[in-house]
Amino acid sequence: MTQMYTFLMFTGRAEEAVNFYISLFPNSRILDVQRRGEGTKQATTLYRFLLNGVEYRALDSPPVHAFTFTPSISLFVECDSEAELDRLYAALVEGGGALMPLGSYGFSRKFGWVNDRFGVSWQLNLA
Repeated sequence: MTQMYTFLMFTGRAEEAVNFYISLFPNSRILDVQRRGEGTKQATTLYRFLLNGVEYRALDSPPVHAFTFTPSISLFVECDSEAELDRLYAALVEGGGALMPLGSYGFSRKFGWVNDRFGVSWQLNLA
C-alpha cells in the first residue's frame, strides 16, 4: 500500500467546500484539480488538497446518490488553544448544525461536534 486518503464526495459543491476548508486551517492549499467530461451530464471534478499539511481528496459527482455524509465518520481536530477551537466551531457550525455543543465533557475540557453546511462531520477538541 502506497498511500491512504480521506475522500469526500459532493454533488455540486466540492469547490465551495474545499475553498472553505482551506481558508480555516494553516498550511492548507489546493494541490491539483482534474476536470473530466466538461460540458457533459457526467462531468466530474477531482480535487487534491491539503488541510494543515494532510492530503485529502474531494469529488464533485453529478449524479445525486441515495447516500450522503454521516457523523459515523468525522474529521477530528485537536486545537492548541480555546480561541482556535471557538473560531473553528463557529465557522463550521454556521449553516450546519451542532451534534454536541461546545462544552466540558468527561473526556475533554472543551469539545464540540458539528455537521458543517456541506454535511461533513467535525469533532473539535481542546488538546
